Amino acid sequence: MAEPPASHSIATLYSTEVIAARVDALARSIAACDLRALLIVAVLKGSFIFVADLVRALHAQGLKPEIDFIFLASYRNETSGGPVEILRDVESDVEGRDVVIVDDILDSGRTLLFAKERLRRKGARTVLSCVLLDKKARRTEVVAADFAGFECPDQFVVGYGMDLGNRYRELPYIGIIDAGG
Repeated sequence: MAEPPASHSIATLYSTEVIAARVDALARSIAACDLRALLIVAVLKGSFIFVADLVRALHAQGLKPEIDFIFLASYRNETSGGPVEILRDVESDVEGRDVVIVDDILDSGRTLLFAKERLRRKGARTVLSCVLLDKKARRTEVVAADFAGFECPDQFVVGYGMDLGNRYRELPYIGIIDAGG
């Protein structure tokens, strides 16, 4: 029988309360854009908790977005980014609609750029992006989020949907991993 993985020490970067306040502020900013036929497209897997809280906050702002998902992969057993692959595509008709792509973290920019270009080619009227964390130190593409929750240090983060080997997604806060812990 294999031994369980060693536990990691996790230092809180953004608390549950700070995240909740920022999600509400992001929803107010998105609502102020007067978007029509709004479609929220969540990038799986990491954004699932963020998008759930964000769409509830958008509802509180009087919006009634449709929600869909896209599942993209760019690493697939590699440590450096390979080509972006579509594991599950958006099923909704995006033609003529205002779309907001929601992702957990913007780092290299490859995934977000791919998703934005794909939705534009499908005929979206507007394609905006909302990310919880903006990790500018890792950016390799010229792309910026239209709405960003927090700056992310150049460290490995987990929690609030983000993982390390599919662990720690359940944490209600965002933490920095210390592999030596």
